[in-house]
Amino acid sequence: MPRSDSALPPVIDTHVHLFTRDLPFTANAWTRPDYDFSAEQYLATLDEHGIAFGVISAATILGDYSDYTLAVLRRHRRLRATVIVKPHVDRATLAQMANAGVVGVRIVLRKLTQLPDLGGETYQRLFRHMADLGLHAELLVTGADLPAILPPIEASGVTIVIDHFADPDPQLGIASPGFIAALRSVETGRTFIKLAATLRLDRELARVSARRLLEVCGPERLLWGSDAPFIGHEHRPPYATVLRIFEELVPDARQRHAIGLTGLRQFFF
Repeated sequence: MPRSDSALPPVIDTHVHLFTRDLPFTANAWTRPDYDFSAEQYLATLDEHGIAFGVISAATILGDYSDYTLAVLRRHRRLRATVIVKPHVDRATLAQMANAGVVGVRIVLRKLTQLPDLGGETYQRLFRHMADLGLHAELLVTGADLPAILPPIEASGVTIVIDHFADPDPQLGIASPGFIAALRSVETGRTFIKLAATLRLDRELARVSARRLLEVCGPERLLWGSDAPFIGHEHRPPYATVLRIFEELVPDARQRHAIGLTGLRQFFF
């Protein structure tokens, strides 16, 4: 049955993880999927739901192994991707990745016992290379660390994309210092926040957070991502579930469409 105009699918999914079970997972991978979610499977899913474009978010379980992702980008121009790299990676390597369709570098800082010196020479050089090449910094962080993490990254001039609703604290909600820091960062004009991994948040917290993000940021600074194939959710919920949740969190179809256009502008045009 065709969807009504009020439930049109988003034009782009900006957060998906692609892998096959034979790829080299990191030694400390938090999980090791016993199934594949290939580019072809993902594109078939997008087609089934009327979505035109997708952005691969680098999976932490693969570390800085990006050969599969780069090969996918060469085959499928409907897709873009982020990668994980060593902080001392050279500019030429980043430029080659950008030419292949990489749009950002995923900076994994979640659950670290000690944060790296993001204001130091190594990271500032990385961020400068990224800014020069038009790559964004995709931040996978613990929300409580955002007040410390954001200022040195903002100072570099690189565009920032904060994953997972800016990881609001379950108890403090939108009063979380990290969530507030993320909203302030949006005011720089170079920060976006991603409505992604809705299955990993309490539904009410996601609803309240989405409403606040829309109020403060507007759809022009928000992105939507499915987080397919929902790694860690053994029951593998259907893709339609996250589409329905997106409609619940952003009930205005015009705002959902505008969020999609934001993704298109950032990653494709």
